[in-house]
Amino acid sequence: MIRLVFSDETRERLRHERIHHPHPRVRQRLTALYLKSEGRSHQAICASLGITKPTLIGDLRLYQEGGWAALTSCRFRQARSALAPYEGVIVAAFARRPPATLVEARARIAELTGIERSPAQVGKVLKQFGLGRRKTGAIPGPAPTDERRAAQATFQVEQLTPRLVEAQAGQRAVFFLDAAHFVHGLFLSWVWCLARCWQPTPSGRHRLSVLGALNATTHQLITVTTDAYINSQHAGRMLYKLAALGLTVPITVVLDNARYQRCGLVQEIATHLNIELLFLPTYSPQFNLIERFWKWVKKCCLHTEYYPTYPEFKSAILDFIKTAHVKKKDTLKSLLTFNFQSFKEVKIGIS
Repeated sequence: MIRLVFSDETRERLRHERIHHPHPRVRQRLTALYLKSEGRSHQAICASLGITKPTLIGDLRLYQEGGWAALTSCRFRQARSALAPYEGVIVAAFARRPPATLVEARARIAELTGIERSPAQVGKVLKQFGLGRRKTGAIPGPAPTDERRAAQATFQVEQLTPRLVEAQAGQRAVFFLDAAHFVHGLFLSWVWCLARCWQPTPSGRHRLSVLGALNATTHQLITVTTDAYINSQHAGRMLYKLAALGLTVPITVVLDNARYQRCGLVQEIATHLNIELLFLPTYSPQFNLIERFWKWVKKCCLHTEYYPTYPEFKSAILDFIKTAHVKKKDTLKSLLTFNFQSFKEVKIGIS
């Protein structure tokens, strides 16, 4: 007979780990021990967990002889796949050209090894090899060159970061400028539901264009809006709006190289208003904080949201933007940090 004594601390540990341990077989072991500590009979434990009595006795003896470390060890016997010897070949081939589906992976593995397996089996093997189904990412513009990386690094260290440090110290106001174009249409997204949801699609193709200047520290957004396209006149109006804020510190506006922003008119207005224009290096939207803000706004306002009329659509977006820095303060604080993405070490393209 196996006699075990459980302290209150051990019972509490069993109660927690039987739910949260990552390995299912270990969770089963821990549950068996927990039920044992509760005074359940062996027959009741086996019936509850759907295991045989020899399995239960083995788990109890494992704990009796090896303690917690033996109980939570994951040394389970597992059949070795016939594809295991080809791991290096498969991983190297998929690193060069990742398959899009398990069906494609199955066909290519058969070509490489002569071994055929079902898509489900292929999926398990690929996970054992460390491969996973991951969404591809996008890099702005063509593949980054060493010259472009150097220009971006220089811009961040020598120009952007010093101004942001001054902004945090209250010695400068930094605004990130960019336009967003909201189309009155239906934007589908993933939702949790019992059955597939269907939503009506607005019939119009109205566009709301918003030129925004995001304050780097307060996260307040200054806007110029139009139902048409943004042009240099709107950019000039934005600069006058920033000047009208009456700030007592220098103003820097970080913006991209769009023609309507880099034109002579806008630069003349900036000089007249004593506003510094800090243009981003080419293909560097990752340094523009407002890009994250626009993406977040579209997710909150447009994904799976139906607005019957364009005025309702427009009002929902503008009201959200106007109050976001107050009502969503904590979200913006974590979203709009000064941690800028780098593309130094990324896998480029699929050959």
